[in-house]
Amino acid sequence: MCKDSVSIPGVTRERPLLLAPMDSITDRPFRRLARRYGADMVTTEFVSVEGLIHDAPKSFSKLTLADDEHPVAIQVFGSRIESVVAGARLAEGAGPDCVDLNFGCPARKVAGKGGGAGLLRTPEKLEEMTREVVRALTLPVTAKVRLGWDLESINVLDVCRRLERAGARAVTVHARTRSQTYGAVPDWSWIQRVKEAVSIPVIGNGNVQTPEDAERMFEETGCDAVMVGRAATGNPWIFREIRHYLDTGQRCAPPSPEERIEVLLGYVREAVREKGEWRGVIEARKLHRGFLRGLPGAAKLRASLMVPTTVDEVVARLAAYRKERRIDG
Repeated sequence: MCKDSVSIPGVTRERPLLLAPMDSITDRPFRRLARRYGADMVTTEFVSVEGLIHDAPKSFSKLTLADDEHPVAIQVFGSRIESVVAGARLAEGAGPDCVDLNFGCPARKVAGKGGGAGLLRTPEKLEEMTREVVRALTLPVTAKVRLGWDLESINVLDVCRRLERAGARAVTVHARTRSQTYGAVPDWSWIQRVKEAVSIPVIGNGNVQTPEDAERMFEETGCDAVMVGRAATGNPWIFREIRHYLDTGQRCAPPSPEERIEVLLGYVREAVREKGEWRGVIEARKLHRGFLRGLPGAAKLRASLMVPTTVDEVVARLAAYRKERRIDG
């Protein structure tokens, strides 16, 4: 039905699992967690090339990589070819395993300004941008796309052929259009069609929530890798669970309450070391739901953790919860 699987740049495992780039989610502490729990490759938050070329500290902070998170891709976005080339060069200098071009972000502040999924409306420019970045870098260049701008303008096959022609080494297909954002049921049949249309590796993405979903995407589409996005938010264990299921056909045990709490604390502490105490504690809140999912009284605990602004306060509230619930620490 589909071509034989081919390798993803930087990845050697069969049926690899990748962490999707997610703004304000896939920071370095979380990428390291995802790798520890079985992600075969991780990707940074998407980085503005305009921020890079104008020396914006927030953009440059996203380029900092840890030794233990490789293989890792840095994803960049922009609308001007010369800026994307310059920004991609700066990203390459940070030492990733590849540089990924964002042609899929549906956010108005990105796509509405001609970047991200906005470039799907100008496939000739998208192809030229990719070709110029490939020429400028020594590292492999990959890309992430959606099916098209909307259901009336699906052009993913043409776009992916253009990417291959321009020298991209792999393409991730998020099986929704830009107008569908994240709400509609993705149409995985387009991933299969892309796999049949190009010779470069094809990475499937879109609504993989469970180990069974991941196996089904591999089987139904013939994709070379599966990328997990929102289901991994605060839930690095999903990679361990998917891998165990792919290898054995059985579900593995979920993380224990002790493990969930310890991982949350570890994440908060690392975020604080990197970002400072106030920012690290505040930004960690967005992952509490995933870290604490399934714990007794989780909703009440999450609400209590929205108050602290110091690590000591977080530790104290989790210690009180453990004592109340008789969870060993």
